[in-house]
Amino acid sequence: MSERYSRQERFAPIGKEGQAALMDKHAFIVGAGALGSANAEMLARAGVGNITIIDRDYIEWSNLGRQQLYTEEDAASMRTKAKAAEQKLKSINSSIRVRGMIQEFNAENAEDLLEGVDILIDGTDNFRTRLVINDATSKRRVPWVYGGCLQSYGLVLSIIPGETPCLQCLIDYIPDQGGTCDTVGIIGPAVQTTAAYQTAECLKFLTGHPMSPEMVSFDVWGRNYSSINVSKLIDTACPSCSKEAVYPYLNKEKGLKSDRLCGRNTVHIRPAHSINLSFPLLTKDLETITSKVKESGEILSFQIEEKRFVVFKDGRTLIHGTDDVKEAKELYQRYIKA
Repeated sequence: MSERYSRQERFAPIGKEGQAALMDKHAFIVGAGALGSANAEMLARAGVGNITIIDRDYIEWSNLGRQQLYTEEDAASMRTKAKAAEQKLKSINSSIRVRGMIQEFNAENAEDLLEGVDILIDGTDNFRTRLVINDATSKRRVPWVYGGCLQSYGLVLSIIPGETPCLQCLIDYIPDQGGTCDTVGIIGPAVQTTAAYQTAECLKFLTGHPMSPEMVSFDVWGRNYSSINVSKLIDTACPSCSKEAVYPYLNKEKGLKSDRLCGRNTVHIRPAHSINLSFPLLTKDLETITSKVKESGEILSFQIEEKRFVVFKDGRTLIHGTDDVKEAKELYQRYIKA
């Protein structure tokens, strides 16, 4: 075991002292998809002592081309990404603490989840969640590393509350590439390059080195690279990080919540409050109207006509086969009754 981190310790900026410091740190990763799983594996192998990874989704066959922690068996079993990631990371490094959380990172739980966290890594695929991350980290004074990738492009930015501009300050400077991975695709090298920059920034901070003030963007297919120093772009009237900050994205929604999953013809429904569904009772009710009910222990799925439902124990449900929010809410209330 003494040899485990020897090559990393020989890297002068980390050394033995930096390696020892890593074991006392807590990295929190939002999203266990492509970026999240790549960052999580590198941090686990690097010896970061406490890793939490949170994700609301399950593993599909289309994930396997770029989400490196998962296998065909995971996809066939429709395992949740958070728990599959937790199991894999523990098998990679049994000397660290790993926790996979099957839930959404949102305005209701963000501040509590950041308690005791040293740094947050963005592994999400939507800007709404990133803005929640931005407000929560700003309010809690937790540094984080933004990462985005699509097609063959990637972008990375380190944010330190109170020292650098936040994501809201830079909203007009971040390019809108258009589309999603589901609509315009992505290649693995774009994921790996983005994650490599993110993990490097994370290791810098956790071992006492300054993170880069530059926003880096690149195209691994076209072999293009650019960077811009954003340190002077702080908005003194920013609603998310100024002295008068109101943290607009931490406002809690009331009632049944929903959002469309772009490019997937799917609506994500969330109950007003987190609950603990009884899968056996729900299965009993559903079996009177459909024979297509499956339960993996972590999630329950069933199909009624052209709609496929994937239900999580906290009541969250993905309704595939529609992008009509009103219809999805009606279906949820009819069949889930949470």
